[in-house]
Amino acid sequence: MNLQRGQPENYLCHAWLSEEEVICGTDTGKLSLFETGELHWEKSLEYRKTPRNQEDTTNEYESGLAFEDNDLQQHSLPQISAVAAYSKGFACSPSPGVVLLFEKTGEKEVYEERQEIWLPQDQFSTEPKKSSRQDIACICFSPSEEMMVVSTNKSQIYMFTMFSTKLIREKISYFAYMNFPLHSNSVTGLDMCIWKPILATCSLDRSVRIWNYKTNTLQLCKEYQEEAYTVSLHPTGLFCLVGFSDKLRFISLLYEDMHVLKEFAVKKCRECSFSNGGHLFAAVNGNVIQIYSSITFENVTNLKGHTGKVHAIKWSADDSKFVSCDTHGAVYEWNLSTGKKESECVLKTCMYSSISLTYDAKIIFAVGSDQTLKEISESLIQHEVPAYDVVYTTVAVSRSGRVIFVGTSLGTIRAMKYPLTLKKDFSEYQAHAGAVTKMTITSDDQFLLTASEDGCVFIWKVYDKEGGAVKGEQEFEYAEEVLIMRSDIDEKSQAILDLQISVRDLKTESDYELRLKDMYCEGKIKALEENFAQEIDSLKTKHQILQEEKEKQQLQYEVQLSEMMDKQAREVQQLESDSSQKLSMESEKYQELQVKSQKMEEEYEKQLHKLEESKIRAVAELKEHYEKKLKHKSVLLEEAKENIRKQIEAHEEMEKQIYEDGDKEISELKDKYEKQLLEEKESNMQLKGEIGVMNKRLNSLQKELKDRNRDIEEMRLEQQKLQDIIKSLEKDILALKTDVKERTETILEKEKHVYDLKMKNQELQNFKFVLSNRIEEFKKQIESRENDIETMKKQIREMEEQLEQFRKESVELKLTITQLQQKQKATAGEVHKEMEKKQNMETLIKRFKADLLNCVRFINDSKKMKDGIHELYTKYVHQPGMVEAQAEDGDLQQQYKKQQEYNERNLAVLRKKGMKDKEMHHTAYMRIMQENMSLIKEINDLRQELRVANAQVHDLHSLQ
Repeated sequence: MNLQRGQPENYLCHAWLSEEEVICGTDTGKLSLFETGELHWEKSLEYRKTPRNQEDTTNEYESGLAFEDNDLQQHSLPQISAVAAYSKGFACSPSPGVVLLFEKTGEKEVYEERQEIWLPQDQFSTEPKKSSRQDIACICFSPSEEMMVVSTNKSQIYMFTMFSTKLIREKISYFAYMNFPLHSNSVTGLDMCIWKPILATCSLDRSVRIWNYKTNTLQLCKEYQEEAYTVSLHPTGLFCLVGFSDKLRFISLLYEDMHVLKEFAVKKCRECSFSNGGHLFAAVNGNVIQIYSSITFENVTNLKGHTGKVHAIKWSADDSKFVSCDTHGAVYEWNLSTGKKESECVLKTCMYSSISLTYDAKIIFAVGSDQTLKEISESLIQHEVPAYDVVYTTVAVSRSGRVIFVGTSLGTIRAMKYPLTLKKDFSEYQAHAGAVTKMTITSDDQFLLTASEDGCVFIWKVYDKEGGAVKGEQEFEYAEEVLIMRSDIDEKSQAILDLQISVRDLKTESDYELRLKDMYCEGKIKALEENFAQEIDSLKTKHQILQEEKEKQQLQYEVQLSEMMDKQAREVQQLESDSSQKLSMESEKYQELQVKSQKMEEEYEKQLHKLEESKIRAVAELKEHYEKKLKHKSVLLEEAKENIRKQIEAHEEMEKQIYEDGDKEISELKDKYEKQLLEEKESNMQLKGEIGVMNKRLNSLQKELKDRNRDIEEMRLEQQKLQDIIKSLEKDILALKTDVKERTETILEKEKHVYDLKMKNQELQNFKFVLSNRIEEFKKQIESRENDIETMKKQIREMEEQLEQFRKESVELKLTITQLQQKQKATAGEVHKEMEKKQNMETLIKRFKADLLNCVRFINDSKKMKDGIHELYTKYVHQPGMVEAQAEDGDLQQQYKKQQEYNERNLAVLRKKGMKDKEMHHTAYMRIMQENMSLIKEINDLRQELRVANAQVHDLHSLQ
């Protein structure tokens, strides 16, 4: 059979059902079955957007298909992308996200659709409905056909258990992930945690995933709108940094989610890393490395000096040093306390891609585009190990410093010993299908983690040469703390309360339903017991009648059997005696004929041997005779040749005559010898004829033997006929026995029916017992739930008591507040009185000043001056309330001083608060200004990109 493409319907896939049958799928959704190269069966499939005969799923899928393009909706043609065969039929995928199972039938349609299996929705994806519409690339079955596995164009693997209860009952089923959802694109970032056995990866498929390398499970996964280029885990495992195409995000890892805590305006951040202490983190912004505080999120320092793009960064173990490399061949070592370079090593011919540090940070290992592994220390390249026509992409050093792991562009991992040698001394392991992008070693040197462009993440167990696992210095107990949002706790507590209410409702409903079921079952059991009792009585009577009939028939058949057995024994004895006599006669004849044939064969063999010996002797004698003659003639010829050579010149004519005579003699001799040869041949032919006659005699004897054998076979056939007669008689006996068995079986069946009825009755009793046990279990559950309710009530009472205490405290606080308010009012009244006194004193002082001025006018006239002073004395000093006023004036001054001090203290406190608010506002203002500046820069960049794009569009329009 030859299936060619380029026809109106192209065959995309096929599967062999048997040695002669092959099923093929086309690009128009047709299934074609070929038998020995000819089309035997054909079926057209429809494009399926939603599962059939399922209202819930159709609603879900129809609401989820809003994202599909108009082109896909307009011509949603089926296209069979994968076909696989199994023992009962085959599986095929006619449209994205679905696999159909076809099984063989005995009807006109050779194969009929039995099962419809859909891909599940990926809950981790931002578009879960779209993730369930992946194209199925390959289908395969396990050897036992208990499991079906499919792979999709998004590099995902799903499984389905074939012979499950769902497959039998439901026509629509769903796949499940083989283990967990995988990356569907190149892995760009990888980092591991110190406190927990987890690692984080990010990929160009816009997802960030948290894995547990101890249990090999996926703990967290989230998809974003932008591509992720790098990821770094905080040492505690509670936070991570992810560099996206638009921003760098500080994310907190919650129990079931990833929450963005802070965003930084760093575009297309290709590298970021937390310090080993976790208090700082570094982010690469082009050729500048920005150091941030992970507590205050402030930009601590900026490390400037690289001329090319920074490709890799590493922290030392004590976070005092920082190493980086770029595309212009520079490796810099930075001092974080000063923010300056401590050492540098520049090789402009190499574009570095990855670096790694020893634990003491004295040696740097770097790999790049020049196909070598470099060992750098004290700003110099100490060693260079060649890669042997392979590009090294990543490098990692163990904590002990004894082993160096290197990833290559071919996806292999090389393990090298330290110190390095120039020889080809390394162990190489084939790992990935693409170039290794990231590599790291756990802090205990037990696991090596690698990621690649093929989207795979590998976890390697590190062993030493002796085959044992590498042991760390101390067994480290990993932390188990997890973050959770307060809103989630509130939601869960509310959900618990709702569930408790629903449990109460269900309890009442179940109690009512159980009572109804008990009533119904009791009525049924009574009716069945009555029916079964009546049936048992009737069956007992039938059983007695059948037993009596059985006994009578058994007696009759036993008598008949004994008579038949006697007859058969007599006939068998007679036949055996006759056949034994005939066989003895025929065997004697056969032996005599065998003896004769042996004697004849021996005589003929002796005659043949004698003839062969005589023939050999005659041939030998003739050969000797003719050889002697030939030798003699050869001697004569030589003598004649010698005479001819001597007499060539004198006797040329004589030579001709001699030649003619010699030719005549030779011809005569030839004729003689030929005659002799013919005579010998004739004698040989006569001997051969005699031998043929002897052979004919032998054949005739053999024919006689065959005839004898035929007679023997005829006798055997007669014997077989007799045996067949015996067998037929035995069959009659067996038939009679089967009749007896059938009747016994009918009796047994009726007994079984009675037994089944009894068992049914017992099952009903057991069912009743099970129901009673269930009722007791439900009662126990109700009691346990009631106990829980009582505990909850106790907690509520305790909470109410606490609330009452809080209320009492609030009442006491209110009373204290009212007392203080009253005191404040009293002090305000006293202040008011004192103010009035102050005003009175001020008016009195003004009057005194006016009177003094009047007195001062008479400064030249002593009498008037004296009189004026006397009036002033009588007016202001000899008043009865003046003494009291003076005393009160002293008290007022003291109170005034106290109040002034109190006000000064309040002023100082308010000034401090104002200064703090001013500083806070200033910092917020500066932060907003920085963000505005970064946004203005982004706007300017976007404007430039717009201008360039407009110019390109203008150029394209002008070209058109």
